[in-house]
Amino acid sequence: MELQSSQLNYFLVAFFLILTTACVDTSSTAKKIVEDRQQPVGTANNIRMVYTDSARIQAILTAPKHIDYTNLSFQYSLFPEGLKVVFYDLEGNESELRADYGTLYNATKLIDLKGNVELLSSGGGILKTNQLFWDADAEWMFTEEPFTFQDDDYDFEAIRLDADKEFTKFQTGKLLGTIKVSEEPTDSLVE
Repeated sequence: MELQSSQLNYFLVAFFLILTTACVDTSSTAKKIVEDRQQPVGTANNIRMVYTDSARIQAILTAPKHIDYTNLSFQYSLFPEGLKVVFYDLEGNESELRADYGTLYNATKLIDLKGNVELLSSGGGILKTNQLFWDADAEWMFTEEPFTFQDDDYDFEAIRLDADKEFTKFQTGKLLGTIKVSEEPTDSLVE
């Protein structure tokens, strides 16, 4: 009986030794798997992307570097060295957008532009700010940052902007500057 108890003790000790030495640090393995999933699916230099609809070019994006994270559940692309986008309207007129940094969120078609953001519209308007969000589907832009805008009719600074791409509809926060107002002649009601 004493021999069986001793064999059982040896078996238990051997079992625990095997168990503890065979274990792998699963937290580091899991961490490595998560890190691998967070890596970009690709990186490209000196890129040119052409966006079309019904065989018509709508925009051309160029950038020195593009990092593609479309392998993640919330897909996005980074442009860490800046980007330039040339938009074309139905008549072929060009508007140009530049920024030092950009993030394109694929699912929402929202572009977050940061650093020396400049929009040069086909109508001659110039918008400058440090951050601008562009909603490609709605063709709408907005910022909560201070900005300046100049064209033939406007020359002002403000904080906060919501505007369509043509600046025909826009709202701003506190406004500083000048806006041209044309006075229309009216019929006098005085007899």
